Amino acid sequence: MRHRILSTLVLGLLVGAPCLSAQDATAPPLVKQINNGNWLAQDEAESLRAQLFYQHAVYAYMTMQPALNVIGLRDGSEAEFGAGYHVLPIWKDRMDSRAWVPTPNADVIYSMSYLDLKETGPLVIKAPANVIGMFTDFFQRTITDVGAIGPDRARGGLYLLLPPGYQGHVPKSYYAFESSTYNVFLFFRTIMAKGDGVPDPKPAVELAETTRVYPLWAQEKEVPAMEFPNASGKRVNMMYPTDFTYWTKLKEFVDYEPIEAITPELRGVLASIGIVKGQPFEPSQWQREQLEKAVIDAPKMILASAQLGREDGRNKYYQDRQWERAWCGGTAEWMQESYLDLAARARFFQYAYSSAPAMVMRTTGAGSKYPYTLRDADGDFLEGQKSYKLYVPANPPAGLFWAVTAYNVTDGTMPETDQLLPSTNGYYDIPKNDDGSIDIWFGPQQPDDVADSAFIKTIPGRNFLVCFRLYGAEDAFYDQTWKLDDIVKVK
Repeated sequence: MRHRILSTLVLGLLVGAPCLSAQDATAPPLVKQINNGNWLAQDEAESLRAQLFYQHAVYAYMTMQPALNVIGLRDGSEAEFGAGYHVLPIWKDRMDSRAWVPTPNADVIYSMSYLDLKETGPLVIKAPANVIGMFTDFFQRTITDVGAIGPDRARGGLYLLLPPGYQGHVPKSYYAFESSTYNVFLFFRTIMAKGDGVPDPKPAVELAETTRVYPLWAQEKEVPAMEFPNASGKRVNMMYPTDFTYWTKLKEFVDYEPIEAITPELRGVLASIGIVKGQPFEPSQWQREQLEKAVIDAPKMILASAQLGREDGRNKYYQDRQWERAWCGGTAEWMQESYLDLAARARFFQYAYSSAPAMVMRTTGAGSKYPYTLRDADGDFLEGQKSYKLYVPANPPAGLFWAVTAYNVTDGTMPETDQLLPSTNGYYDIPKNDDGSIDIWFGPQQPDDVADSAFIKTIPGRNFLVCFRLYGAEDAFYDQTWKLDDIVKVK
């Protein structure tokens, strides 16, 4: 009896269990994992190929964004103001919200132009004294700072920009630098003077207009006179593309620049989506669909990363406050101790442009610092339909000046209202509290008892961020004996 029960139990287990053949028992893990060692069904293979192509496109979007960011700046500027090394648009009456630019500063005078060393050969730039500026290649990698942190140490001087792989003679007495791309971005900021209770841009404009740019080997009679169009007050779109043009602009850039301007690994990523230097870019219908999907989804992914925050907290300026640091405690190149911080870099070039050592180094009385916040003191996102107040303690540690500006969270453009300059700064006579501090207000409506210079208007139904700039940051900022308060909601 006992024998029959045991036999029945064993038989039941055998019937209920899967049959393991000798082949299954000896199959390597991946053979068992992938379709028992067989090719995939055709529709599954096509679906997975499209998914991989899409993933490569998202990665290409994120890694190429520094280039597309400055290409957007160049194309918008040249369409409105003209092209050429001798054309230097200056926002002579300050940059306002009609200029679609990522996180522009309305509180300095901007001079920006786009140089092409393939077309001109080596270029000489006579930089003014006391400029805060830089030259970057078209991946926005700094070629050199200009000004207090640059080699001229704010005295001005002659900079010589050499094209990639330049083999010619390099004369002495220039600050000479070789670019990794033929295209170079010239970005100068000059500081306004304090007028009668308001900023006076005139001295800063006059200083910017002493800039000169000319080819190294050109004779004086061959060099056109500099042109300084006033860019202020113009509706100009200088943003990077948000449609399929992103990819066609990228292909033009890859074809124009030296192969070595992009690392082999990233060239491989671009090749995987059909972008190869010197070869036609002709995506098939299914490839175009994935490229169009990526250019829509990738910006959302980058924004989502910023919205949800970093687990390591490296982006926070303070232990107990909401203010953040765009470089997440790394370098101007987004290098952390052992890796390149790709997520932080992608987010930066979604809402800002131009990164240089002067923006990151902890220099006293020189350079600039940009703490910004997306949230109020309660940790809630800033909303344009609500009213807020920022308490700024007395004596902000900015050797040159300080400024505060509101921006759209998605791309860093200024919210456009009837207040075209959504900013204020230390040049205004802002009413002070008894302790020397000031209050700055944000909201859709200006409170009755708040001065114009202390109010920044926002757009109901739209989130915004706030950036507090310190030019010439001093030690009290670095050692945090002076700390910005969080922005607080008010009724």
